Amino acid sequence: MVLNLVRRLGVCATVAAAAALSAAGVATAAVTVPFQIDPAPFGNPNGSFDAPPVRCAAVIGDESGVVTITGGKPGHWGCPLSSEVRWLNLSTGTSGSARLSDGLNGVPAQVTLHTGTGPVAVAVTPSAGPITPGLAVLSVP
Repeated sequence: MVLNLVRRLGVCATVAAAAALSAAGVATAAVTVPFQIDPAPFGNPNGSFDAPPVRCAAVIGDESGVVTITGGKPGHWGCPLSSEVRWLNLSTGTSGSARLSDGLNGVPAQVTLHTGTGPVAVAVTPSAGPITPGLAVLSVP
């Protein structure tokens, strides 16, 4: 008798928790995940004072299964213009590539990737100079 009561309370608690979590998942806010691209001038992987690290960011949560790669500085500036972006969804195996925009007319470089949900690896490779690609692994809702 006590065992049945414990089971029923456990089932009720599980259902209530699942309902609360699913309701919270509907109204999620966008999350910005910063990552960095390190320059390697003259073959020096540590960079130098005249070639600081480049700051990019991945914005997730605006739309299900979508990632926006943009700059990590105010106004979304800072990611190298016209860089190649490659992505791989680690749960489905789908992949793709795109190119960051050119930053003309005062619009910061960005690209929208339709990756699907799940863990996604993103690599940004600048088109100019010996630069180490930036890498981010994200959980895309």
